[in-house]
Amino acid sequence: MDMLTLALEPESSTPLYEQLYLHIRQAIVDDTLTTGAKLPSKRKLSDFIDVSQTTVELAYAQLLAEGYIESVPRKGFYVLPQEELYVRRSDNPIKPLPQKKTYTFDVYPSQIDTTAFPFERWRRHLKQVVTEENRDLLALGSVQGDLVLRQEIATYLYHSRGVSCSPEQIIVGSGTEQLLPQLLDLLTDAKTFGIEDPGYPLTKQLFEHQNRHYVPIPVDESGLVVDRLETERIDAVYVTPAHQFPTGTILSVSRRQRLLNWALEHQTYIIEDDYDSEFRYSGKPIPSLQSMDQNERVIYLSTFSKSLMPSLRIGYMVLPPQLLNRYRERYRHFTCSVPRFEQHTLAEFMANGDFEKHLNRMRKTYRRKLEIVTAAFKPYEPTVSITGASAGLHIILSINVPHSTETLQHMAESSGIRIKAMEDYYIRPQHLHPQFLFGFAALSEAVLPIAVARLMSCWNVTKGGTSTD
Repeated sequence: MDMLTLALEPESSTPLYEQLYLHIRQAIVDDTLTTGAKLPSKRKLSDFIDVSQTTVELAYAQLLAEGYIESVPRKGFYVLPQEELYVRRSDNPIKPLPQKKTYTFDVYPSQIDTTAFPFERWRRHLKQVVTEENRDLLALGSVQGDLVLRQEIATYLYHSRGVSCSPEQIIVGSGTEQLLPQLLDLLTDAKTFGIEDPGYPLTKQLFEHQNRHYVPIPVDESGLVVDRLETERIDAVYVTPAHQFPTGTILSVSRRQRLLNWALEHQTYIIEDDYDSEFRYSGKPIPSLQSMDQNERVIYLSTFSKSLMPSLRIGYMVLPPQLLNRYRERYRHFTCSVPRFEQHTLAEFMANGDFEKHLNRMRKTYRRKLEIVTAAFKPYEPTVSITGASAGLHIILSINVPHSTETLQHMAESSGIRIKAMEDYYIRPQHLHPQFLFGFAALSEAVLPIAVARLMSCWNVTKGGTSTD
């Protein structure tokens, strides 16, 4: 072939060898250099374009690696055949993500108080973990999570929730979004699942993403209506018994017993999500359903999202032995999705008592905020009534005004308040009086009364329980 004609730019930030490589590659793609064409020798090309042979050698090496040319011993370099790429115009441009709105007051129920996190203590444990002595943490660990963290979780669960398990039964993962799909994969015999209605929207979405059939089971003042499991022919059930989300009800003892007997009779499983059991403000802590189970029918599921921080992305589940064996068989080639340094930092945080201290502080903080919120809403009774104030990080507002839920939500957003309606959590449409979830965790104690006053003002509710509409 004729000597390549090209002009390299020595002053460019792109190395000379890369410029040469790009030029030859484009010539091959454009079919200027046809299949079978012989390239100049490294010496000839380097002399012709006045660069070192190393530059040409690097360019040719990259072309060889990517399969544009081949090297024939004692003959030289030749262009390899290229498959023609067909171009079809795309009618599906990438849609921009919706911009996140900003609000003056954000009372969504999924938030925590980020100002109270013990950064100094966490930093200290992190520094102790990230050392050369722990270089083994750079390698992959157990698929179930590192034993040191599972031991701490097992101890914590026994003392705080009455959960009886060994560290070997615990699976650590990146929150419910990862653990629940794995769990559904293990429950191969369950064709129809029961889930609470109302309930956490992510649960419904995860079941749909896994193509698993589910039936909404109603919730009343005593929790999940267990009798419906028989009439709906449910094979396994997902519940939040200690603090039902979003209603805040507690599954009664009689229904717990009935639920456990149902699981034993049908030889199936109950998935117990204990998502925010740490925060109860009146009476004794509600024992976990797993602590009552004598027949290994309950799968316990929880996270550190509410107790520490959502961004930590550490959750865990406790599997009965028969499911644990199945898990190890199915997932033995997988790796734990939680970085090991974070696992060990959390383990140190728990082992040194800092986790328990943090929980005690947050209970006091959230209890004070709850008292402030309930006191702030009290002057607006009976137009506004509150339920679900014994636990968790939100309360439920029932509003008696001549407006629909949709109108009230729009009025709140127009006033800079982000609030979630109860009807958004139902699977089966309900005809309810307007109800809203008011999350009090993220706002400061000083701001909470202001947020309440703004909300009442935008809804035209005055003190004394009257509406100006």
